[in-house]
Amino acid sequence: MWQQLTIHTSANNAEPISNLLESNGALAVTLMDAADQAIFEPPLGETPLWQQTVVIGLFNHDANLDGCIAELRSQLDSKSIPRHSISELEDQDWERVCLDRFQAMSYGKNLVICPSWRSAPDGAHTVVLLDPGLAFGTGTHPTTALCLEWLDGNPVANLQVIDFGCGSGILGLAALKLGAKHVYAIDIDPQAIIATQQNAENNSLSNSITTRQNGIISGLKVDIILANILAEPLIEMADILID
Repeated sequence: MWQQLTIHTSANNAEPISNLLESNGALAVTLMDAADQAIFEPPLGETPLWQQTVVIGLFNHDANLDGCIAELRSQLDSKSIPRHSISELEDQDWERVCLDRFQAMSYGKNLVICPSWRSAPDGAHTVVLLDPGLAFGTGTHPTTALCLEWLDGNPVANLQVIDFGCGSGILGLAALKLGAKHVYAIDIDPQAIIATQQNAENNSLSNSITTRQNGIISGLKVDIILANILAEPLIEMADILID
């Protein structure tokens, strides 16, 4: 068994509380939004927190959490600390728990993104096999889902496509499965290039996708650019992307 100490606090106190939990033996500390407050595109170098933040510390089953709470009360100079609770967490096969969370997902009328250990739904017309990894893109993020739905609803047959900021390659691979002629997958992250190449191989699409790890698209003439990245760099690169 493990112990979890969950503390509801403010953005100002979240970091000091996190540091205190770590100094008291926390094996991991997680920060979560406590009030569904959206934070969009923070400035470069900044990591803003939610005004109402939940700090969760994971401890060994025999950790002295009473002592941790007493130290927390002393550090915050208060007779009472923010609302908190202690719970037990049963040890599990965490890899299996993670994998069980991923299911086959449908987008539009035809497109399905499916992890390799699942079966695609009966009648699925267009299936992309894709396992979660270190690169962004499994289909669960809202912007990725919107891009996939757009692809399913718009003809891409025989078109040349750029997947700019390709991550796992999910959008480019979906385009190829939907009939695109060739995809140029571009990302500055080497892990994204590795993931895209592996996912292309898993879908027997290696010959139809070209990867570039430099972020440069000059010289490429294509019909569609898929760019599921932040708005600010998209705006800055607009003239380059549509040249």
